[in-house]
Amino acid sequence: MNRWQIGDVKITRVLESENAFDMTMLIPDATPEAIRAEDWLRPNFADEKGGAKLSIHALALQSQGRRIIVDTCVGNDKRRPGFDTMNMLNTNFLSDLTAAGFARESVNLVLCTHLHLDHVGWNTMFVDGRWIPTFPNARYLMSRAEWEFWGPSKDPAIGDSVRPVFDAGLVDLVETNHRITDEIWLEPTVGHTPGHVSVRISSKGQEAVISGDLMHHPIQLGHPEWKCTFDADPDQGCRTRRAFMERYADQPVLVFGTHFASPSAGHIIKKDGAFRFRI
Repeated sequence: MNRWQIGDVKITRVLESENAFDMTMLIPDATPEAIRAEDWLRPNFADEKGGAKLSIHALALQSQGRRIIVDTCVGNDKRRPGFDTMNMLNTNFLSDLTAAGFARESVNLVLCTHLHLDHVGWNTMFVDGRWIPTFPNARYLMSRAEWEFWGPSKDPAIGDSVRPVFDAGLVDLVETNHRITDEIWLEPTVGHTPGHVSVRISSKGQEAVISGDLMHHPIQLGHPEWKCTFDADPDQGCRTRRAFMERYADQPVLVFGTHFASPSAGHIIKKDGAFRFRI
């Protein structure tokens, strides 16, 4: 696990999985040849052959008495046909979360940047034949616009990882600029999904932001115009991504890429008319 301190806010990264990944499934333009051409991606985010590395992790935050989990990965025992690396997992995520100091009973807030299957999985766990909330003492925050989009869906992840926490009365629907503490608030970054949010952190003059899925891999910093297969609105996704990069480039703001491989955090810089990720 990795740890950071942003003023008084403590941030801990808890890994579920990190694997080589065929980026063309997500970003058709991100071929091995295109990745290999960006030598700044190596060794952290790509290999010499142009293979990409992708991480699925949660970020655990401590701020003003709140113990917050941002995005809950894929989860164990979830049937995800068509997603071989996510189907019926059996990982040590919960024990690793406990080892990081976040036993599930101690968490009092869960925040989903959006409701895709790899961001909601550990909202629930399978016990005695049914899905129950993993974090029984937490409120689960989701953007209202996101739920209005996904609520009618028959997507399996909604059925096994989102509706059970609604049924338990643990969900708070909030606006996309909702403030969680004096140090942490949401920032609307729509496009990937209609209610997608990023998470802004500011404490004692230090700054950070958690991207969510407005970008999946650092190669998109070099090519913000490359569209993602899973964006609900690909054109808006490109506009949001570029605006995010312009806003945070060359600023003292630590950027956490929600799917960026280890160490997952760094700074956006402008270089040669494009952007780069510097760790």
